[in-house]
Amino acid sequence: MDIGISALIALTAGAYLFGAIPFGLLLAKYFHNTDLRLVGSGNIGATNARRVGGWPLGLATLVLDAAKGAIPAGIALMLLGKDGHAAQAAICIVAFGAFAGHLYPVYLGFTTGGKGVSTAGGCFMALSPWALASAITVFIVVAALGRRVSAASLAAAATLPAAVFLAENSIIMAAGAVVFSAAVIWRHRENIARLVNGTEPRL
Repeated sequence: MDIGISALIALTAGAYLFGAIPFGLLLAKYFHNTDLRLVGSGNIGATNARRVGGWPLGLATLVLDAAKGAIPAGIALMLLGKDGHAAQAAICIVAFGAFAGHLYPVYLGFTTGGKGVSTAGGCFMALSPWALASAITVFIVVAALGRRVSAASLAAAATLPAAVFLAENSIIMAAGAVVFSAAVIWRHRENIARLVNGTEPRL
């Protein structure tokens, strides 16, 4: 199905606004009366939520942050399909809208967003589940061996573009995955510095 530029912009804007909902922040405030931005790493994602509220809060945040990517990407996929370069580019743009909302949420003044791993995962749960499964496998192996979530996240991000290309045989979707992965790696730049220095905390 082809859609016009106006419809694509509307879909992407809706995806952004949904992706910008800071679920971890809201859950921590409601259940623990704690502002995630003021404790631990200061991040509003699942890892810091787990530090504050244990595994239940961390897993709830993980699921909801993933849903922020999966739902908009899934809607775009249902409307547009994956046949043809234009459709593939459009669904990647909508998915990236949700992902950008998580990274730079309008509700928080475009600051203190998450690092994007869960939301990117949700996007590719809809767009390329087999590629996501490969990235998750890498995440689990690296996390089990090194006990550092950041290192596992970086390894999974680095794996995703090649996995998408192999699973979808699409240079367009692989290029989209490169953009997602580059953004995740950029958001982990402080973690990378700590990994290099040997000061990154273990799981």
